[in-house]
Amino acid sequence: MSWIILFCAGLFEVGWAVGLKYTDGFTRPLPTALTVAAMAISLGLLGLAMKELPLGTAYAIWTGVGAVGTVIAGVILFGESMALIRLVSVALIVTGLIGLKVSA
Repeated sequence: MSWIILFCAGLFEVGWAVGLKYTDGFTRPLPTALTVAAMAISLGLLGLAMKELPLGTAYAIWTGVGAVGTVIAGVILFGESMALIRLVSVALIVTGLIGLKVSA
């Protein structure tokens, strides 16, 4: 169950990273409130997952899921580049995440 909680924490990390783009420097109240809520939920879920998972593994997977998800969101929502080097880099992150999961 901790792995599912950790994955959800990573998804909320994507939510707040994307939300930052929409806050316009924290000048828009609704996007700002949603971003702060996503931050709090993400950190809360990470804390719950860390009750049973090793610190380094949990933190690395949380940031990795957030990084990969944010790249995907950037491509879909903001038309960011899908250059080969970015795809290879994301694949390397995913490979690292799988390695951490298998070794935990």
